[in-house]
Amino acid sequence: MATKTAKPEAVSLPLNEILAGDCIEVMRGLPAGSVDLIFADPPYNLQLRGELHRPDNSRVDAVDDHWDQFASFAAYDRFTRDWLAEAQRILKPNGAIWVIGSYHNIFRVGAALQDQGFWILNDVVWRKANPMPNFRGKRLTNAHETLIWASRSEGAKYTFNYEALKALNEGVQMRSDWVLPICTGSERLKDAAGDKAHPTQKPESLLHRVLVATTNPGDVVLDPFFGTGTTGAVARMLGRSFIGIEREEGYRRIAAERIARVRPYDRSALEITTSKRAEPRVPFGTLVERGMLRPGEVLVSPRGQTAKVRADGTLAADRMTGSIHQVGAHYEGAPSCNGWTYWHFKREGKMVPIDLLRQQIRAEMDRPQAH
Repeated sequence: MATKTAKPEAVSLPLNEILAGDCIEVMRGLPAGSVDLIFADPPYNLQLRGELHRPDNSRVDAVDDHWDQFASFAAYDRFTRDWLAEAQRILKPNGAIWVIGSYHNIFRVGAALQDQGFWILNDVVWRKANPMPNFRGKRLTNAHETLIWASRSEGAKYTFNYEALKALNEGVQMRSDWVLPICTGSERLKDAAGDKAHPTQKPESLLHRVLVATTNPGDVVLDPFFGTGTTGAVARMLGRSFIGIEREEGYRRIAAERIARVRPYDRSALEITTSKRAEPRVPFGTLVERGMLRPGEVLVSPRGQTAKVRADGTLAADRMTGSIHQVGAHYEGAPSCNGWTYWHFKREGKMVPIDLLRQQIRAEMDRPQAH
């Protein structure tokens, strides 16, 4: 009698939870190919020597926590390689990673990313609108940090909401230098003593831009260095799921309290501007087949040229026939033309672009069908 091999049970993801422990060990317990995006803010390994003071001799609250201290560059590199290996394992094939750092560590992390097989898509300079001055006056003010955005491997697909970023930037293509303020005022979390809860808390504006650019609602975002939970808070607002990993109990508590206060945006507010290339393709002939335009109906260009619709979805114009794009290009004497915006038809005495009919069909395609 033949026996059947039982299928392994799917491991459920701990969505919208903050997991306690070392990031490498915790990631090893997560299933492979299960996460859409990783945002990582690893220890910077600042190598501080002694305390830092302002000109008035007051002490600067710098990063001197034990989690940022490594015995050597070699030790830091081993740590980086280990967590990146797990990050690559748990990313979906079309997943991506963002890593942020300063000059102290970002070049070492970038090399490790490439050695691991990630494919760097962009480096982004976060230029701080309100940086902390250099109190010793011996170097330039550190006014920026660097983010690296990388796909899982060379040639891998990844999410990039280009049109949404362009809309966010008032219709101009988003550049790789972002001017955003550091955490101040009410956004800066404080502990019971009134001190900064975390020395390197990232602003929500930074995570908002990253998640709008490279994720979609419902995606799973992992932050292996969760800290006080900026990634989780913004993910919750934007309708994404998060998984946070944090070994420090104090940070976990503050992050949990912070995220519990977050009110997600309603579904309609989560819709973003999409690329025309991402929308369903609608041939012009579909409009003719469905009777939205009739064979023999006359289309008009912005300059008054005319063409007749034919039964096969082509146009007949002066001395030529062809597609809506070809005939438009002929009239304009141009190598190409977007016929959808070029041609108009008349309804109730008004000229209407044929693209309006295409959008009606697309809206029907997106509408859930009753069963």
